[in-house]
Amino acid sequence: MTLGQAIAVAAAVGIICLIVGFLLRKSVAEARIGSAEREAVRILNDASKEAERKQKESALQAKEEIHAMRSEFEDEVRERRTEFQEIERRLANREESLQRRLEGLDERENALKARQEKVEEIEAEAQRVLDEHVREMERIAGLTREEARAEVMAKIEKTARREAAILARDIETEARETAQKKAREIISLAIQRSAADQVSDSTVSVVELPSDDMKGRIIGREGRNIRAFESLAGVDLIIDDTPEAVVISGFDPIRREKARLTLLKLVADGRIHPARIEEMYEKVGREIEEQIRETGQQAAYDAGVHGLHPRLTELLGRLKFRSSYGQNVLQHSMEVSHLAGVMASELGVSTNVARRAGLLHDIGKAVDHEIQGTHVDIGRDLLRRYGEKDEIVAGMSSHHGDYEAESVEAVLITAADALSAARPGARRETLEAYIQRLSKLEGIADSFQGVEESYAIQAGREIRIMVKPDEIDDLEAYALAREIVKSIEEQVEYPGQVKVTVIRQTRAIEYAQ
Repeated sequence: MTLGQAIAVAAAVGIICLIVGFLLRKSVAEARIGSAEREAVRILNDASKEAERKQKESALQAKEEIHAMRSEFEDEVRERRTEFQEIERRLANREESLQRRLEGLDERENALKARQEKVEEIEAEAQRVLDEHVREMERIAGLTREEARAEVMAKIEKTARREAAILARDIETEARETAQKKAREIISLAIQRSAADQVSDSTVSVVELPSDDMKGRIIGREGRNIRAFESLAGVDLIIDDTPEAVVISGFDPIRREKARLTLLKLVADGRIHPARIEEMYEKVGREIEEQIRETGQQAAYDAGVHGLHPRLTELLGRLKFRSSYGQNVLQHSMEVSHLAGVMASELGVSTNVARRAGLLHDIGKAVDHEIQGTHVDIGRDLLRRYGEKDEIVAGMSSHHGDYEAESVEAVLITAADALSAARPGARRETLEAYIQRLSKLEGIADSFQGVEESYAIQAGREIRIMVKPDEIDDLEAYALAREIVKSIEEQVEYPGQVKVTVIRQTRAIEYAQ
């Protein structure tokens, strides 16, 4: 067998093997498919049976649940129906009760209307009876209702005034018992501890001369010396028949003092001519300015006041040459400072504020002839300008009542100012002003109803008033004294205080014949 044949045989055998293998595989596959189809049919049959069983069970369960829900719903409906029936029953009972109440209210309203009509009838009858009684009372009393009311009101007013006077007297007595003793102690202590000298100034100065021949030298040839002196010093030089003396007149105290010292130096030197007068006047001016500063510093030191502005110290020194009602203003200021400090110490308030405000309370008088305004307002401006504290300004502002007192120290300054000015011999006033003040005091007292006579005594520091006993009783006398005091405070200017004494007495006079 050749190689080709062998290859062909081998190929044929291979093909046959392939065909046989294919057929075998096919038969096996068909067998498997048939088995799978049978298994699938079985599974489908089982599933169908299971589904029918499940469907029957679900239907049965659903029927049971529906039955249970229906039973529950029916039970709930029965309960709700029972509740609604109970509510309807309650509403019916309440409606019945409200109806009964409305009927009762109607009956009560009718009864009230009847009672109101009866009350109105009774009121009308009472008013009629009252009117008859009023007319009968008016006929018996001889007064109308308005006249009777006015008389009753007058009696009530008089009673009220009497009770008010009693209350005021009791309060005043109690206040005096508790406060007057202490006030007297404090003021007495302050006055006793104040050893101020009495200084009285005027608007003229007298210069004594060694001889009357000096008068001619002062006048100079054709009066040139006296004219130069008066023109330079700003004063009037009065040379009359007064032996060995000339008078310097001027309202400016510093100018007058400069002129006095200048004239003394000229008289001592003996050389009197216009150039020498001018030279001496300038020299004295420098000395006066230095004296003013030293005087202000010494006054502040004596009063225990420190740290003053130099300008305030200078103004304080100028007060040495200023007088008020004849009282030296610097001496007065130091006295006020001392009195206020003592009273402040006794009352337990600031002695520093009281002393400082007291020393500076009249500082405005140093320049009040140069600046327009009251010395209080000028002093307030000066103290603020030179750095004084508000409490110092407030303390000095009220000593003449121009401003309200804002502190205890301010009240003490006012009291100390009055004490210093009112002490005997501290000030003087003209006879005309004195008489006018006495007449005004008596006129104020005589203007009140019930006053019979009035007398101003003790230099106008007391006024005694005699009243008519049939018009003013004892209690009304207290009220009258208080009203007169208020009128005096409003209408009269006076140093210190004025005592008002009301005297009521009943006299029984008979004559034996």
